[in-house]
Amino acid sequence: MKNISILGSTGSIGTQALEVVKANPDLYKISALTAQSNADLLIKQALEFLPSMVVIGDEGQYLKVKAALSATAIQVLAGVDALCEAASIAEANLVLTAVVGAVGLKPTIAAIEAGKDIGLANKETLVVAGDLITALAKQYGVRIIPVDSEHSAIFQCLVGEDNNPVEKIYLTASGGPFRGKDQAFLSGVTKAEALKHPNWVMGAKITIDSASLMNKGLEVIEAKWLFGLEPDQIDVIVHPQSIIHSLVQFNDGSMKAQMGLPDMKLPIHYALAYPQRISSDFKRFNFMDYPELTFAQADRETFRNLDLAFRAMRKGGNMSCIINAANEVVVNAFLQGQIGFLQMSDVIESCMDSIAFIAEPSLNNYLETDRYTRIFAGELVTKQVNYNQNIKY
Repeated sequence: MKNISILGSTGSIGTQALEVVKANPDLYKISALTAQSNADLLIKQALEFLPSMVVIGDEGQYLKVKAALSATAIQVLAGVDALCEAASIAEANLVLTAVVGAVGLKPTIAAIEAGKDIGLANKETLVVAGDLITALAKQYGVRIIPVDSEHSAIFQCLVGEDNNPVEKIYLTASGGPFRGKDQAFLSGVTKAEALKHPNWVMGAKITIDSASLMNKGLEVIEAKWLFGLEPDQIDVIVHPQSIIHSLVQFNDGSMKAQMGLPDMKLPIHYALAYPQRISSDFKRFNFMDYPELTFAQADRETFRNLDLAFRAMRKGGNMSCIINAANEVVVNAFLQGQIGFLQMSDVIESCMDSIAFIAEPSLNNYLETDRYTRIFAGELVTKQVNYNQNIKY
């Protein structure tokens, strides 16, 4: 029996993880659940799974959640800092970090320092401070088990290959809804168009990241830290069918690929059960349904976010923290209709050029970089909004 805390239980990954838990009641028990603002769903989940603790990030909804769970023994907490308590709750031995954004950094650190294994679905934690997180995991002897489908694929391909050098890894990308389009087309795309991912059902932020290929860029940086790779050992290949989730090439030229239908419950199921493989009733892949698997080079010139992420990875220091913070700001601005699709890359690059670079940052340096970048990116967005309004006028 594994006791699991799920940070971000009302999001896409969190809800699917709870489906896996529900299907395997003899294997898993929920210790804690957290959500930022979806109080109604959090309450429903808490009443069904009866964790020891729930956390609602939006403190204004604390009384609502507290009242709804008053007949239970569940401890109810509120606020971002309470995430750390859910992450380090004594009874849990696995923490699934499924929150979105850099907010996952502190609770992930708290979980590691409490000796909990990490099911990592919050890629931003490694993007922001991969050196600190991997060093802490080694220091406290905890495992980081990736949940992203691409990194889960690499992780699975490396099982049993401990002493065999990796020459290169290939992260696959579907190409998103705008695969093959040029910048002239991208300059006019709408939020609704960007939110129509061809293969995956995900939250709004990650869906926009997938459309801009920033999600793949963040995964490139995440892969560097998860697997101890150099930048030249990581490449991205566009694979529209999303059947091959990623590949590993070894020093003898042999390659391993992990395949499966595009369903996030598969890597979630693997991460929760690791190191075992537990039987599931998930739909099975049929080769005849996919008679052709195709591949193409990623277009880093048109989709500049991917190129910016490679630049940040090569630069090191706090540069990946800068692009992550700037990206969170511009994605929100795009979703609010404040800036255009291509303007997101412009703001991110301006932040990379303007925010002070720190070669060997501390945790406090990362937190300050994140804060300064968000302020600066917000100012750039405001200027762009004012410019756009003047043009329209």
